[in-house]
Amino acid sequence: MAKSNGLNFNLPSVDDLFSTEEERAEARLEKVVNLSFSEISDFPNHPFKVRMDEAMREMTESVKQYGVLVPALVRPKRSGGYEMVAGHRRKKAADLAGLAEIPCIVRQLTDDEATIIMVDSNLQREQILPSEKAFAYKMKLDALKRQGQRTDLTSSPLDNKLKGVTAAQQISRDSGDSQPQIYRYIRLTHLIPEILELVDNSVLKDQEMLQIAMRPAVELSYLRKEEQADLFAIMDEMDCTPSHAQAIKMRQMSEAKTGDERLAKDALVSIMKEEKPNQKEQFKIPKEKISRFFAPGTPTQKIEDTIVKALELYRKRQRSLER
Repeated sequence: MAKSNGLNFNLPSVDDLFSTEEERAEARLEKVVNLSFSEISDFPNHPFKVRMDEAMREMTESVKQYGVLVPALVRPKRSGGYEMVAGHRRKKAADLAGLAEIPCIVRQLTDDEATIIMVDSNLQREQILPSEKAFAYKMKLDALKRQGQRTDLTSSPLDNKLKGVTAAQQISRDSGDSQPQIYRYIRLTHLIPEILELVDNSVLKDQEMLQIAMRPAVELSYLRKEEQADLFAIMDEMDCTPSHAQAIKMRQMSEAKTGDERLAKDALVSIMKEEKPNQKEQFKIPKEKISRFFAPGTPTQKIEDTIVKALELYRKRQRSLER
């Protein structure tokens, strides 16, 4: 007599047998539930920073007055608890506001579905740093490629009708950045953190830090990590960053090296000393010579303004003594 152990008769479950279609449909609906912060872990390798800036302070005040108006989106973890997909900043604001839990929509999502939703939801923010876009675009590109260039996992239902769309084209349509610009952002993921931070400062404008523009940063991303580290030390010492033309020259010289060879520090210094287009002559004073006259953390611009005013007063006094 033949065995039937491996056969699948697609029999309904006990729950299906003793529940109505309405009850089963109700069970499938997404619901908003309140979850404590300890139940929710951050999205792995989340590329978007939760910064304690003015926007966060405003969000915290709003949560204090009105609560969290838009639920966060989480997905269940196999090990128990939940993983945040969209709502990291709302969670932080709720925590700062003194709340014990946050309203959440619980949704079953694959890794790739969760990644795409996480990226798309955060790209709506007003200020996004280059490093955030860089890693977010890379994560979404990889997720879309794993889906075989499918377009049915994006946030826009209209995109479901698109056929033959590449992953990069899909990201371009969703973000507004051109495909070349998307690939430039992704190249930034090859920078060492110290130089990537200078690229972010082109947006943040911290006067205590150097900043570097997108185009030269992309060229520098082709340097070996050791070469980037050498260059960062040189930039810090010379208190300047390379121009686009200088960065291209560094890349070309680096790519000409073979095997374990690398671009010498002297070569990097030599390129950095080349006069930049429209470069103005600068007069620099070592920080250690003037730091004792200013409180720690005084912005560079304030130091420059104070020195200029002091020189103007000195000049006036000298003129009065000459009369």
